[in-house]
Amino acid sequence: MITIASTVFAITIAAVAYASGNYGPRLLTNFMNDRGNQFSLGIFIATFAYNLTVLRVVHNPQEAPTPGEPRAEALTAFVPQLSMLVSAASAILAVAVLVYFLNHIPASIRINTVLGGIGRRLLRDIERRFPLEASASEAEERTSGSPISARSIGYIEVVDFAELDEIARKKGLTIALRVRTGDFIHPHLPVVEVSEEPGEALQKRILDCFSLGNSRTPTQDLEFLIDELVEIALRALSPGVNDPFTAVTSMHWMGAALARLADRDLLAGPEQDSYQTSRVQPLADDFDHFVKRSFGALRASAATNPIAAKIFLETLSGVSVGTSSAHRQSTLRQEAEMLVEQAEHELKGPALAEVRERLGSFRSPMGGARAVDPAGSGAS
Repeated sequence: MITIASTVFAITIAAVAYASGNYGPRLLTNFMNDRGNQFSLGIFIATFAYNLTVLRVVHNPQEAPTPGEPRAEALTAFVPQLSMLVSAASAILAVAVLVYFLNHIPASIRINTVLGGIGRRLLRDIERRFPLEASASEAEERTSGSPISARSIGYIEVVDFAELDEIARKKGLTIALRVRTGDFIHPHLPVVEVSEEPGEALQKRILDCFSLGNSRTPTQDLEFLIDELVEIALRALSPGVNDPFTAVTSMHWMGAALARLADRDLLAGPEQDSYQTSRVQPLADDFDHFVKRSFGALRASAATNPIAAKIFLETLSGVSVGTSSAHRQSTLRQEAEMLVEQAEHELKGPALAEVRERLGSFRSPMGGARAVDPAGSGAS
């Protein structure tokens, strides 16, 4: 059993190394946190440890007594039948888990499976963070005041909004964040601004609400998952890989995320149920920000490949159908036009003509029946 466990560990490490080289090192946590891998390794180690423990109490009359054991007990044969039954059952279970694991590993490193996992988690996070349909609400005026600068170095992994709200309520302050979860901060970089001059103790207490680390996490950071999709697409479109269909799959999931964002109120910040926006004001992101972070980051590479360029335009056109905001439709069309402008320098001949034709069929932002006044964007 320990030999099987060692083999499984070796296979897992090989899969992680393969994923790191092909999909990017930031995707390693996806494989290390995979429940199937954790369950399989746990079953093998638990079976080994249990059987080792049971073996310790099995006695043969010819065995010499262990230190501290009465000789009379050592001369008596003892086999724990119930424990042996459990031991046999655990071995059969381990064999079944091994079969499952050998099927699970190839499936888990398949690129469509990886992209699907990232995309579905992104959609769930969007649903949780922006549950309301788009409205005509405007972004509130943000508080300006005394800045509090960072004193540590690292990526913001989690922000304790509930504690910030408690501080603001007790002190009668308004706290406006100047950074987002996932941002890299260092000393002298403003993190928040408060409505009154804070003392040293208050500054330390506020800064303690920001958990820092050496890497970003998707806990409160939508951009982290978007960046993972972009990273895979960029690697796929690089000259060394040249796999446009992987980039197409990435764009499909990014398009699904943008379509989910296109008709929602984006004024809500992360963990919105744990604080009052009148006291704690997160740095909100509008629709333009998400378009630039996803398709805008991929534009230059997509323009070099005719397949990726056409899917790029098709996806943006599909997103524009689902929004009632003329402002957001205009943002999508502007991104499509910049893609074609970039393609003018990268493509030629029939390939360029097809891309131009695809832009011509892009739905007009003012031609759809659902288009409304830009004030209804909910993110202006």
